[in-house]
Amino acid sequence: MDQVNDSVVTEFLLLGLAQSLKMKSFLFLFFSLFYMGIILGNLFILFTVIFDHHLHSPMYILLANLSLTDLGLSSTTVPRMISDLFTDFKVISFQNCMIQMFFIHVMGGVEMALLVAMAYDRYTAICKPLHYLTVMNPKMCLFLVVAAWVIGVIHAVTQFVFVINLPFCGPKNVGSFYCDFPRVIKLACMDSYRLEFVVTANSGFISMGTFFFLIVSYIFILVTVRQHSSDDLSKAFFTLSAHITVVVLFFTPCMFLYVWPFPTKSLDKFFAIVDFVVTPVLNPAIYTLRNKDMKMAMRRLNRQVVNSREIT
Repeated sequence: MDQVNDSVVTEFLLLGLAQSLKMKSFLFLFFSLFYMGIILGNLFILFTVIFDHHLHSPMYILLANLSLTDLGLSSTTVPRMISDLFTDFKVISFQNCMIQMFFIHVMGGVEMALLVAMAYDRYTAICKPLHYLTVMNPKMCLFLVVAAWVIGVIHAVTQFVFVINLPFCGPKNVGSFYCDFPRVIKLACMDSYRLEFVVTANSGFISMGTFFFLIVSYIFILVTVRQHSSDDLSKAFFTLSAHITVVVLFFTPCMFLYVWPFPTKSLDKFFAIVDFVVTPVLNPAIYTLRNKDMKMAMRRLNRQVVNSREIT
């Protein structure tokens, strides 16, 4: 990257999340417990879907990929957040800053596309149940998964190629506890207004548009179900409520972070923590505790573990 960018700046300064020792200790415990929950919860869903043939359906394949992106998204920032809590001089190298930004937007773009794919899957299952197996066949499921990852990479690359070539000669204070495109662009030694708009449109407006598209699609599904049978409305709402909750948790911080750059530092920290720490640990809980198939798969997995222990 040094060959690509001839910047004077070779490292950036990050802000701390807390000043007092008590708050640092609290955040260390909070982040450590939540990150452990993120790892265990998402890996549990991933391995359950892989090893339980009853869950080899489009909905759960998409869910497994969502768990993988949640794990990847949190891993780009949370370990660094934990290690920096008790570090006085918080420095990140130019290369690591670029890598962190790239993977944040890869995982964020993939998750955005997966949530759209999951909405399409639920629309087909609820509104066109007789055609579900025909529409959501293995080829379509594979296409949706591959398309989500391609979209995520394109989303990140379209911003990364501009930022990596910007000249940086100081200042070098990112103004946050992690690197992100809008903050790093502001440190460039040039007029970056147009590029800031491109990043805002790429991340902010797309997030906002996708959010409203998903909410409208879920409302459309519920209205369609109500027209056919009011008795099925509560069942459909219960099924979709988990998806709606995940969509709100994921997109709300994104819209505030990219459409409204920059809120106060306290709000900026709050929304970033929600996106990187809270949402990835809540997604497994939402999809497992509110899903009968996942509960049954958990019981089968538990029985297999118990039986294997008894045999040995």
